[in-house]
Amino acid sequence: MEKIVTTDAGIVIKPVYTTPVPMPETPGKFPFTRGIHETMYRDKLWTMRQYAGFSTAEASNQRYHYLLSQGVMGLSVAFDLPTQIGYDSDHAMAEGEVGKVGVAIDSLEDMEILFKGINLETVSTSMTINATGYILLALYIALAKKQGADLKKISGTIQNDILKEYAARGTFIYPPKPSMRLITDIFDFCSREVPKWNTISISGYHIREAGANAVQELAFTLANGKAYLKAAIEKGLDINVFAKRLSFFFNAHNHLFEEVAKFRAARNMWAHITQSLGATDTKAQMLRFHTQTGGSTLTAQQPHNNIVRVAVQTLAATLGGTQSLHTNGFDEAISLPTESAARIALRTQQVIGYESGIADTVDPLAGSFYVEALTKEIEEKAWALIEKIDAMGGAVSAIEQGFVQDEIAKSAYKYQQDIENGEKIIVGVNKFVVEEDASTEVFRIDDSIRKIQSERLQSLRARRDNEKVNSILASLEAKAQTTENLMPTVIEAVENLATLGEIADTLRKVFGEYH
Repeated sequence: MEKIVTTDAGIVIKPVYTTPVPMPETPGKFPFTRGIHETMYRDKLWTMRQYAGFSTAEASNQRYHYLLSQGVMGLSVAFDLPTQIGYDSDHAMAEGEVGKVGVAIDSLEDMEILFKGINLETVSTSMTINATGYILLALYIALAKKQGADLKKISGTIQNDILKEYAARGTFIYPPKPSMRLITDIFDFCSREVPKWNTISISGYHIREAGANAVQELAFTLANGKAYLKAAIEKGLDINVFAKRLSFFFNAHNHLFEEVAKFRAARNMWAHITQSLGATDTKAQMLRFHTQTGGSTLTAQQPHNNIVRVAVQTLAATLGGTQSLHTNGFDEAISLPTESAARIALRTQQVIGYESGIADTVDPLAGSFYVEALTKEIEEKAWALIEKIDAMGGAVSAIEQGFVQDEIAKSAYKYQQDIENGEKIIVGVNKFVVEEDASTEVFRIDDSIRKIQSERLQSLRARRDNEKVNSILASLEAKAQTTENLMPTVIEAVENLATLGEIADTLRKVFGEYH
């Protein structure tokens, strides 16, 4: 009996591929399967980012300067949980979490420290923030203005993808409809005032980390993207304008060929989705994406094996045509990455970019019978899932009905079962196991950070014009009950030292919280 081999998404792999699949079109042309630029990395490598942020703004600022000195091309900011869900560091809900999984940002003063010595007009910054994305963007814009930057020139991305929070991650505040309103307010504001800013990074990354397979990651992400397009169109925005500033964020896992095929299929599918909704400008049809290597694939056992995993995933992302990339530290299953682990992760990108030769030609794996067949099969399976979601009324309805969450949970359960019964081999975990030593350096965050941040907040509230802050927050509350764009008022609030928690709470009063 012939052995059956499948990818993690259940696609059966033939022993040999002999039938050519029609070659996709020229790179840089619709539907962009082979890449969004005609020359891809021959002219310019992908942006090499390193995701960093921990403890206080001062500590994170030191890490950013270190990474920039090591050749990082763009910053990528991680925020702590209180910042992500709209609580100041001195709030009771913040206890035990301040500065732990990212940097604590409570006010414009923290933002100034975070980017001290960094010119926002010349660096591209990605901020992984969703429910409070509108506040962090306001803080970034306020700081850029203080630096004297031309807002038309500042560039970067906020994740701002709330649908995947309901489906896979959980750091939401408000119900779906008002959350979608905040997102379209950002689309509208940035298209006029900050035209180079990517207003959303529609994220498959966290969907995959929650247990989805490659097909589900692709389908659920694009279905969410479609929902954002429709919400903005319903608000009267021009798809040929706002869609140019939409970007995506995907995961790179260990199955090299399935991942490359997923990225190629994603571009093709998004081009057709945007076209079907009225996009005629090629830049509004392009799927531009950032990739991060798979955090959930890293093991605490034999952690140095993760250096190899990250290298394979880096190859998958770059052979698949990513626009920017973050590579994980080998120690991230144990702690936040140490400085040396972050450097090895960055060097992995640099070695592949400058030494491997994959940047010498566009779409190096095009024409491979295997890769073209996989691309086509992933696409077909992803379209079938999107059609199911459309039949439910779209991504928001599918999430509200629990369909997306259930599909991810089933996939995660199957994957874990396959590991436990030995069908899926994880080196060092269920095969080639050795007795471990505890020699890996661990990066620890001190609990005193909450005290530092609380003292700063106390000082800030004593120094600022509280009457003016309260007046602006009252205006924000009133405007939230209308259809007026909220971004100008949020920017005014942060410029007058209103805190993140105060702004989030003002909108909690109007929108309520989602449970």
